Amino acid sequence: MSLLDRLAEQQISQAQARGALCNLSGEGKPLPKDDLDAVPAELRAGYRLLRNAGYLPPELLQLRELRSVEGLLAQACDATAPALRQRANWLRLQLGEGRGTRVAALLEQRP
Repeated sequence: MSLLDRLAEQQISQAQARGALCNLSGEGKPLPKDDLDAVPAELRAGYRLLRNAGYLPPELLQLRELRSVEGLLAQACDATAPALRQRANWLRLQLGEGRGTRVAALLEQRP
């Protein structure tokens, strides 16, 4: 066990002895599912850091826009439907170029 590991364990033990880790929100509940399961383990920390900083890859921004356009299309009147359909098709075409990636799997999912 490295020095850093021992220091961390010591701090955790002291916090437990003080009761600082009791009655925390979510205590006794399972951890939330990690949405980065498809990302290799060595890249997850970087992805999580970027996500928490508000950065999204262009493909996910396009996917988000596609979902928004599809929602609008479901409620569109006859006058606006063709333009929305054209935009949705364009976004699907752009996202389709990324077949074989996780974006392709997300594209197949429906909300």
